[in-house]
Amino acid sequence: MGDFTTTALQGLNILGSLFLFVIGLLLVVGLILFVIDVTQTKDAVRRNYPVIGRFRKLFSTLGEFFRQYFFAMDREEMPFNRAERDWITEVGEHGSGTVPFGSTRNLTPGAAIFANGMFPKQEGEHIPKKPFVIGADTKMPYEPNSFFNISAMSYGSMSKPAVQALSYGAQLAGCWLNTGEGGVAPYHLEGGCDLVFQIGTGKFGVRKEDMTLDEDRLRKLCENPQIKMIEIKLSQGAKPGKGGILPASKVTEEIAEIRGIDVGKAAISPNRHVEVSNNDELLDLIDQIRRVSGRPTGIKLVVGNLAPFNEFLETIKKRGIDSAPDFITLDGGDGGTGAAPMPLIDNMGLTIRESLPAVDDLLRERGLRDRIALIATGKLVTPAEVTWAFCAGADFVNSARGFMFALGCIQALKCNENTCPTGITTHNKRLQRGLNPENKAVRVSNYCKSMRHDVEMMAHSCGVDHPRDLTRDHVLIVQPNGQSIPFSQMWEKRKL
Repeated sequence: MGDFTTTALQGLNILGSLFLFVIGLLLVVGLILFVIDVTQTKDAVRRNYPVIGRFRKLFSTLGEFFRQYFFAMDREEMPFNRAERDWITEVGEHGSGTVPFGSTRNLTPGAAIFANGMFPKQEGEHIPKKPFVIGADTKMPYEPNSFFNISAMSYGSMSKPAVQALSYGAQLAGCWLNTGEGGVAPYHLEGGCDLVFQIGTGKFGVRKEDMTLDEDRLRKLCENPQIKMIEIKLSQGAKPGKGGILPASKVTEEIAEIRGIDVGKAAISPNRHVEVSNNDELLDLIDQIRRVSGRPTGIKLVVGNLAPFNEFLETIKKRGIDSAPDFITLDGGDGGTGAAPMPLIDNMGLTIRESLPAVDDLLRERGLRDRIALIATGKLVTPAEVTWAFCAGADFVNSARGFMFALGCIQALKCNENTCPTGITTHNKRLQRGLNPENKAVRVSNYCKSMRHDVEMMAHSCGVDHPRDLTRDHVLIVQPNGQSIPFSQMWEKRKL
């Protein structure tokens, strides 16, 4: 008994000594931090409240986590709420599903609801839609298999396994994959899917040293039959008026080789194509790329003031309808990216809600609607949003962030820091290890197929055969008084 008591007392003495050591160490560290804080001049809070002031940054960082998981309601978060993310996760894992009990959606003024038909057609009664051909007069017209497709995401901003998963997933779903402005990487080609090659203002992969188009490189690239269309990017939703930004930490040797840039140096594209300063020069570039590639060629842009866009259409009419782009991809001012200045991401450009119907109107007024396919993108990630786009005038809808959620994105908002915890937007091999391309390819495919199924279901509920048959009469907009009216009645054509 005595030995046990002696041993216990010795243990308590050791623990007591250890406790005192820890307390002493904390006091020393606290004193050091106190001296550092009161003598530094950069942070006023730490200078006035030494040591304690350091908790402000900690709590601000943790607040982002706690809001997402504990405090924000299902439909409160930005840029995408939990209800949207959970739906994409569910259909990515299991395909289309159901929810119980009732809707949690709050129909605020401006919300869109859809007008179900009195006598929707039975299964099997729907008339198949005539195939949609883009660039019918080009050497290699394109007949897409899917009305919902993967929007521009570059290798560089996206990781290798993420691009591989998108490529294989696009092939499984039968949709196209837009390469983004970072050039065509081997991983875009792996799955064998249809590709839309995007040429940004930096012309990565097909540029000369002066950033003009290298026709020989473009011609060589288009020897690959997977390249189905060429998209000339003028601007994107998150940063209209500014070129793409790839942080230096993401410019690896491989990415530098694919893009034709320097390793470890930020890839910042100019804010416009160097050879394009007016409408005629833009049409010249479209003609040059279409002639060299033999592919349908279009433009991607964010619309601001409609008057300049209308002048572009008038220039087309003067030069002849054959000079028109084969398609126009409209991005909304609330589009996303891995890195953009906040003044642009918050405040620049029309949203797709305003620009899509306005551009559709202008194309019809100029007699160009049948000549130019209209592709909508920009925060369209759920069946309701995609269905609205068809009501407003779209022929196709693209999504980037929707497919990122299908890949497993948790909206950690670390895209620009090379520390993405899901491995989607990082080149850190340890973090990439968590993203299995084979598994995620199935989720990408399920999301695309579920979207098509649900959008078709909504179109059929409205009493039409295909989403492209939807009109502005099929969508109702909730008014401030709680009543809803057809979009066709409330939409006022813009006066230029």
